[in-house]
Amino acid sequence: SENCMQCTEYEWPNIKQDQCIPKLVEFLSYSEGVLAIILASVSVLFCFLTILIAFIFISYWETPIAKANNRILSVILLVSIMVSYPCVFLFLGRPVDITCILRQISFAIIFSAAMSSVLAKTIMVYIVFKATKPGSVWKMWIGVKLSTTLFLFFFSVQVIISIIWLTISPPFRETDTYSYVGKIIIQCNEGSVIAFYSVLGYLGILAAVSFIAAFLARTLPDTFNEAKNITFSMLVFCSVWIAMIPAYLSTKGKYMVAVEVFAILASSAGLLFCIFFPKCYIMIFRPEINTKIMLYGY
Repeated sequence: SENCMQCTEYEWPNIKQDQCIPKLVEFLSYSEGVLAIILASVSVLFCFLTILIAFIFISYWETPIAKANNRILSVILLVSIMVSYPCVFLFLGRPVDITCILRQISFAIIFSAAMSSVLAKTIMVYIVFKATKPGSVWKMWIGVKLSTTLFLFFFSVQVIISIIWLTISPPFRETDTYSYVGKIIIQCNEGSVIAFYSVLGYLGILAAVSFIAAFLARTLPDTFNEAKNITFSMLVFCSVWIAMIPAYLSTKGKYMVAVEVFAILASSAGLLFCIFFPKCYIMIFRPEINTKIMLYGY
């Protein structure tokens, strides 16, 4: 008691409190537990599954079911989903400045591309239905250029937000030595909190508008109306991220990262299963209805 020595912020006293020992370092590591291994394995599995679905989709490229609701946007959506799974590996392992930047920016860019393509597809469903009416002025808006323009417009907004984020206050690695006794948490700091929530907010706006538009267009008279599938996919997507927010804010360290990774995997899987599985099912198991007469009535 006469010779008190205070430990540094990276150390803490042992049980006898007669010397300082290093604090435990915590991050979502492959070598400490099976959580990271499970997440990585699921990511690889879903990535290969997406590649398989993309191969099936391209193999039936000239069929009516593939042409329905714009093939280019479907490919963009497939690529976005496929790339989102390897993005998970940026969240695993010891964080450094570059991975902290890449994990948030890649998440923002990839999912904004997916949501932009979904919203553009939903808008095109409505325009195509309006254009089928006699004397409709909507016929002049049908085409690849409009769908591509819509996608680029929605996508460019997120890109601009991300560039501003990186310019003003990019994410960086930080060490939290105070939240837990005897433990150092190595984590990523988002930098600008406003920019981080602006990215999430814009994704939420795209998802909400896509869900509302698809829900309203789901009853349009069409044998294969993709708006029904988009409605379910957006319902899954929004449900996952709404449930993730309180769980994300109430956890720290590796479990906070695991929650975000789970949300990425679940929302990407929801988009893949709800939008592309019905297409693949018809392509492979119901080829008799993969015709213009069966799908569109002419």
